[in-house]
Amino acid sequence: MKLHLSGPSGLNTITAYGPGYVAVNGQRHERSLVVLPDRIVADWPASSFEALTAEHLAAIVGHAPEIVLLGTGAQLRFPRPEITRPLVDSRIGLEVMDVQAACRTYNILVAESRRVAAALLLA
Repeated sequence: MKLHLSGPSGLNTITAYGPGYVAVNGQRHERSLVVLPDRIVADWPASSFEALTAEHLAAIVGHAPEIVLLGTGAQLRFPRPEITRPLVDSRIGLEVMDVQAACRTYNILVAESRRVAAALLLA
């Protein structure tokens, strides 16, 4: 699905998504990644929901988001509490949703000038 959003220029927005991919500013990504308003972490090592660890989420803490949108793939799945502990300990909000919902929500929050991170598991 292509998304059309008129938002703040110069910031990363998700412009399309589909099975196994998302496009950020028109560039297609087929591996799990973290999208922030000012940068993309394309080498995020969390390859799938099953492989997700606390260390993967701890790596996002250094980017200082106020909220993390965890896109868990094509379906909504909740990680175990010990995996989300680094975000809780850092007082960073967490919303868990499927990738499509995370993409749409990310764009809305970026348009509101929120410091958001979309951690998208594409496998």
